[in-house]
Amino acid sequence: MFRFIRFVFDFLRAGLTGGLLYWGWLGFLGFFILLWVLGEYVQISQGMVVTNLSDQVTWGFYLANFVFMVGVAAAAVTVVFPAYVYKHKPLHEVVVLSEMLAIAAVVMCLLFVVAHMGRPDRLWHIFPVIGIFNWPHSILTWDVIVLNGYLLLNILGGFYYLYKRYVGGEVNKFVYLPIVFIAIVWALSIHTVTAFLINTMPARPMWFHSILPIKFIVTAFAAGPSLIIIVFLLVRRLTALKIADEAIHMLSQIVVWCLGISLFLTLSEVVTELYASTEHSAGLRYLMFGHNGLNNLVPFFWTSLTLIAGAFLLLLVPRVRKNLAILPFICLAAFVGIWIEKGMGLMLPGVIPTPIGEYTQYVPSVVELVIVTGVWAIGFFLLTIMLKGAVAILLGEVSYDKAKQPAVSDESATDAGQPSEAPAG
Repeated sequence: MFRFIRFVFDFLRAGLTGGLLYWGWLGFLGFFILLWVLGEYVQISQGMVVTNLSDQVTWGFYLANFVFMVGVAAAAVTVVFPAYVYKHKPLHEVVVLSEMLAIAAVVMCLLFVVAHMGRPDRLWHIFPVIGIFNWPHSILTWDVIVLNGYLLLNILGGFYYLYKRYVGGEVNKFVYLPIVFIAIVWALSIHTVTAFLINTMPARPMWFHSILPIKFIVTAFAAGPSLIIIVFLLVRRLTALKIADEAIHMLSQIVVWCLGISLFLTLSEVVTELYASTEHSAGLRYLMFGHNGLNNLVPFFWTSLTLIAGAFLLLLVPRVRKNLAILPFICLAAFVGIWIEKGMGLMLPGVIPTPIGEYTQYVPSVVELVIVTGVWAIGFFLLTIMLKGAVAILLGEVSYDKAKQPAVSDESATDAGQPSEAPAG
């Protein structure tokens, strides 16, 4: 127990140790976290009237970001799967970093849901025994199970691995590997169940098709690895941790082919909906071309398509894909493109028009923007601290042996000519 407490203490200390640039970054994120606190206070005290959600547009910016971040969380499997199933050594050496990303992403997902609830004090209504969990009949309860289960699996797997590296021991494969392989399958489940949460609504034609879960997973496996590549390149640049080029090349290949499949699925959807052009295609037509001058979403669709298609075409060229100087910018374009597609290009045209044909323009309010920005800041704040602590342990800068080394007393060293035997701290 003492060693574990020491591990937690040293991990947090390493995560909160850095230079001026590091603390400037944390301070920058902290500013938006404070704004998030203010935004949540305003929303809880005044109600959802401070948002631009309405009876017509009931799902907006909060759930758009939630759906996107579920995919980012699930994408940790693009590192874990090659590392443990195909024994990809370069990825195996840094797989724990992707688990830190998954933890931060799931925390963000939960915070987006809490923001959308409006009354988080009533969350206990869904708890088993004291509330009505309504499992297995409710898809929502399935989503609660898979998200919290995935969070738990990544916490157990990631920090167990780091703890063993900290104490200088080997992981128990009979304990660790089952967690890893369950997490691989579980990663697919969180985005599949989230897709089922919205594509089981016959009154929402934009969502009501069986291709949605497949597209969710494909876009997740493009956006998630894009962010992981950016994180890996930053870690390699700002720390002494060596991340092999082969690890980044593997992830970039996953990104390019998933982008290609995503574009094919988008084309299939466009042809299927617009060729017959029934009333079921109203949401997609509104997204692509607007409706009677209502065209708020049109720029988002074409911007997203341009970013995704451009990133795909550039990554198809091996010389470009392996150029680590421009790769992060291409990955950023893919990441933003999919964020737009999953948010403004999926959630909003699903509720616009309404099932009775009403068109209501929606733009997030200032409170919504502040809360969403704050949740992103919380996620990157957690990710920064966890990555800093994890890298310190992987490099051996933080370990149990170093933590228990005796401190050197200047007085005894001067008098006796040797280090003091006094314990550290």
